[in-house]
Order: sequence, then C-alpha cells, then structure tokens
Amino acid sequence: MKNKIIKEYERAEEFKKNSLIKRQPLDKRYLFLLRRATFEKNKFLRWYYERRLVRMGEKYNIEISSHCKIGKGLYLGHPGCITINPAAQLGEYVCLHKGATIGVENRGPLKGVPTIGNCVWIGINSIIFGKVTIGNDVLISPNTVVNRDIPDHSVVFGNPCQIRHRSRATQGYISDAIYERYFGDGEKSNSNKL
Repeated sequence: MKNKIIKEYERAEEFKKNSLIKRQPLDKRYLFLLRRATFEKNKFLRWYYERRLVRMGEKYNIEISSHCKIGKGLYLGHPGCITINPAAQLGEYVCLHKGATIGVENRGPLKGVPTIGNCVWIGINSIIFGKVTIGNDVLISPNTVVNRDIPDHSVVFGNPCQIRHRSRATQGYISDAIYERYFGDGEKSNSNKL
C-alpha cells in the first residue's frame, strides 16, 4: 500500500514537472485560457477559465475579454499592458506587442470600435481607437495613433498616422509560412474572414 502511494505521488510530481501549462511562456498560457474561456461548452468550466483569465490578466496587466472576436493565430509578443475592447474584432494572425491598445471612441464621427484584418502587426505602445477598419497585411509601427481607416498592404506610422502603401508590408514580421498562404501570389490575398 505504501509503495502504491509513493508511486502515485511520484507520478503526480512528474506530471506537474512536465505540464504544458507550467512550461509554456506567459503568452501561451494566457492564450490557452482565453481560448478555453471562449469556446468551453460547460458553464462551470467556462466560468472557471474566465476567472483564471481575469486573475492572470490582473497579475500581468493584460485586458482581453473572452467575448472579443479573435481569429486564429493571435500572437502576444512581450505580453503586458495590452488592452483590447470586448467589442473589437481581430482577424487571423494578428501580432500584438507590449502596450498595444485597441479601444472604443464614445462620441463623434468615429464612435465605435476597430475591426482589424488578417496578418496585421501592431507595434509597441500603438493605439487604435474608433470605428476604423484596418486592412489585411498592415504594419503599424511602434508609438502610432490610428484613428482612420487603413487600406490593405500599408505601413502606418506617426501621430497623427501617416500611411504608406507597401506590398508585402508584414513580410518578415509574420511567419513566412503564414504569409505565403495569404499573399503568396503577389498582390492576391484572401478575403477578410471576420
């Protein structure tokens, strides 16, 4: 009986040591909880994952709601101080970096929340607010304030934002395999899948 208890304890310790959740970096753990809180069918487990998500968000200052519409492949580079409004829509393979804010405008002609396309790279301390649409294959430079629509294949920088057209804007910033899947045929791209 004693040997059985010792073996069970050793097995539990080995599991904790090799657990995927413990070994993954912060962004992977946070995204795991975000996906579980978003897609869990069981109400109790969904509540549990949402609570864990909130606690981890408070600890690391990340505010991403499980009600936000996010496509596959979200990447959090150096996660921390990231804020996304719950009503915002993010496409596939969006890269967010430290200090990125995607927020709401409460009054005026830009009243609403942003819609972000596929393969978008958002740099450090960038702010996107209001009812604006960010196209596919857009690179938003660090410390940029975006308050107007951005067309596909663009590089955006500055405050107020300046837009420069550039085909293959996020090449080298988004994984090459993903980039080729979307933009492999020159300017031809998949439609926005939001």
